[in-house]
Amino acid sequence: MPTDSLPRQLARTRRFTLGAPAHPAVSADGRTVLFLRSRAGDDPLSCLWALDTVTGRERLLVDPAALDDSGGELPEAERIRRERARVLTTGITAYATDASGRLAVFALGGALRLADTSDGTVRTVPTATAGYDPRLDPTGRWIAYAGDGALRVVGTDGGDDRELAAPEQEEVTYGIADHVAAESMYRTRGHWWSPDGAALLVARVDTGALARLHLADPAEPQRRPRVIRYPLAGSANADVSLWLLGLDGSRTEVRWDRAGYEYLTAAGWDAHGPYAAVQSRDQRTVRTLAIAPDGATSVLAEQRDERWVELVPGVPVRTAGGALVDSADRGDTRHLTVDGTPVTPAGLQLRAVLGTDGDEVLFTATGEPTETHLWLYHPATGPRRLSDGPGLHTGLRRAGTLVLTTRASGAPAGRTTVRREGGAPLPVTSYAQPPVLTDRSEPLRLGPRDLRAALFLPTGHRPGDGPLPVLLDPYGGPALQKVTTGGAWWTLVSQWFADQGFAVLAVDGRGTPGRGPRWDKEVFADKATPALADQVEGLHETARLRPGLLDLGKVAIRGWSYGGYLAALAVLRRPDVFHAAVAGAAPTDQRLYDTHWQERFLGHPDEHPERYDACSLIGDAPGLRRPLLLVHGLADDNVLPVHALRLSAALLAAGRPHEVLPLGGTTHTPSDETVAENLHHHQLDFLRRSLGLG
Repeated sequence: MPTDSLPRQLARTRRFTLGAPAHPAVSADGRTVLFLRSRAGDDPLSCLWALDTVTGRERLLVDPAALDDSGGELPEAERIRRERARVLTTGITAYATDASGRLAVFALGGALRLADTSDGTVRTVPTATAGYDPRLDPTGRWIAYAGDGALRVVGTDGGDDRELAAPEQEEVTYGIADHVAAESMYRTRGHWWSPDGAALLVARVDTGALARLHLADPAEPQRRPRVIRYPLAGSANADVSLWLLGLDGSRTEVRWDRAGYEYLTAAGWDAHGPYAAVQSRDQRTVRTLAIAPDGATSVLAEQRDERWVELVPGVPVRTAGGALVDSADRGDTRHLTVDGTPVTPAGLQLRAVLGTDGDEVLFTATGEPTETHLWLYHPATGPRRLSDGPGLHTGLRRAGTLVLTTRASGAPAGRTTVRREGGAPLPVTSYAQPPVLTDRSEPLRLGPRDLRAALFLPTGHRPGDGPLPVLLDPYGGPALQKVTTGGAWWTLVSQWFADQGFAVLAVDGRGTPGRGPRWDKEVFADKATPALADQVEGLHETARLRPGLLDLGKVAIRGWSYGGYLAALAVLRRPDVFHAAVAGAAPTDQRLYDTHWQERFLGHPDEHPERYDACSLIGDAPGLRRPLLLVHGLADDNVLPVHALRLSAALLAAGRPHEVLPLGGTTHTPSDETVAENLHHHQLDFLRRSLGLG
């Protein structure tokens, strides 16, 4: 397959996710590992599989295509959940098990299905309404699910379907996560079972006070606009409360200072009772609360930070012995803590807590910013690293069975192995396609800030060839690292652009994850200046290290989401350095993004309007002197299309020529094969024209 087919391959493989094992779960005895995987690297239909960790044999448990009825139309709330989770597959995209791991439940088109993993039988569980996000109780007797705004339960035998909580009005839902929780807090759930299966902890979300936005696709004028309840920065948040709902019909509200702590960042229910974590609107305080049976709460722990408390995926959680597992920023290190005491060394940055097993804690952490490793903490022995070699490592561990997934150069889909204590590692089969080209990037460390960067040159490039036109290809923001040893799909995109005749440079500047709290928070009050300065420094430092390689008279920049914002920012504010930009899904007006994300960095817009003005691009429109292509999906409910339209209107009003590429029916993550493929070619054509490359 020729090199220039990479955009096609990315589209057909959904960025190499198809055919790769995903979402593993380990049974209570450690003998069975469940996982999702499609049958081929270009097959989007995800099936449920089981691996016997003793024999190494894999079994297909559920093939959605073989079921008599794949269910009805996808419920709107489930579509939104998948968008928040950036789901790119079809079929079984999520599942949940009971405590033993013998039963697994999932939803297909609103219909609930129950699989017995021991004998492979699958049956439909009849429900009163279309359901989504089903959760088995630990004992395997009941399924809780959300449907039509209500939280319902049904027996695994299909009987006694009933409503535990019904929405009091149209704007209320029970049992699902609100927008900012799913988009910015790592909390994608809204209901949690008690260990005995007799009650649930349930989130109630009232979006009545949120702004009503209308999202219409001009390419589909016959469709009504979608009405979106969106928490714009500075405006009201959803009113989120917690309730204890018993199967006996009891209903108890959980009480805490919701006016002072309006964000519900995490929740759960373990052998020591229900618990929750709540955060103040200014995000400088997070409290972990124990919840009593009468709904009263007590503070288990509190974190404070003068800028913001960084939320870490997977915390708080408790060990079997009741020790509270959390995080704490001390100096320039984000530590894992157990009962308030840091248990990881200085310089090792906690990334996520993946779970507890007994008194052990499984977590990921970063020493070298370009790598993430899997670690296990035990109170008797301290932290121990479980993964080796460069790459991004993650996994899970239960009953002595370890599932390790490694993403490294040349394997964007990752490699998954299973190891039982005392046994040899078992590879989990992957049908993911190998990339049609090879990432040939050179890692760099640049300037006094030791910026991590990757330089991509055309395949076959030889010393002395050049100078080459330059394409900066960053993300550059707090949500994502682009410069890692993890072999991600975006490194292949950078290599593809390099193979079209560019020197491509990716730089992770201040604010990108993995380098500790001080680095993270250098973008506080100003998301623009430090990030742009680091891109310029990275460019000039690379030119100094590689004299004659870069043509600094032909420098372009491209990006998506925050990377798109950074690209537009570059040509607007540094036209002396950047000569063309492609800005995809760029948040151009900081007041038009959500509360939790935006106020974390810029504060409340009523209190700090100057920060929002300084970081927005609308006011910079009259200064455009370089070619700029704005790309935006018209169905994007994360970074709304109004961002591109308002910047375009301001540019037009100022008489500044520019180009706009609207993508009909496209969300924040382009998934249509034709759109995803040709988008790369369109950008390439624009960059060549804009830099005078023919």
